[in-house]
Amino acid sequence: MAKRVQLVLNRDISKLGKAGDLVEVAPGYARNYLLPQGLAVRTTPGILKQVERRRELERQRLLEEKQQAETRKKALEAAGQFFIQKQVGENDAIFGTVTTQEVADVIQATTNQEVDRRGITLPDIRKLGTYKADIKLHPEVTAVVEIQVTPL
Repeated sequence: MAKRVQLVLNRDISKLGKAGDLVEVAPGYARNYLLPQGLAVRTTPGILKQVERRRELERQRLLEEKQQAETRKKALEAAGQFFIQKQVGENDAIFGTVTTQEVADVIQATTNQEVDRRGITLPDIRKLGTYKADIKLHPEVTAVVEIQVTPL
């Protein structure tokens, strides 16, 4: 059986890795496909140093993003309740429902922080009252805010 070859990927390749990843592949795959297509380069000490430097910079960038998300979480939770006014029918039932876009707009207006509506998880809101909403700011950081639905 042939020895595996170490390469550094220039582009993302499905089921193999992302650009900049150090991968081990069969020599024929490297020689016949990856190298001629320019999808990867052979590893050298200089390239290995570049890969390590890129990984360190990426790790620092991800850490910085997480810290910013933590700061935003504290600011959102310190803001207290967010109020949404809805038209009300019988038994305090609201017309329609509270949408994630409405919550994102209220947060933007109140705290001047832009929140992606796709990261907001709401319970089923059909009546007046106080509800808790989860806002995903980062894969590891989720803020919990209170939404107060009041009559218009």
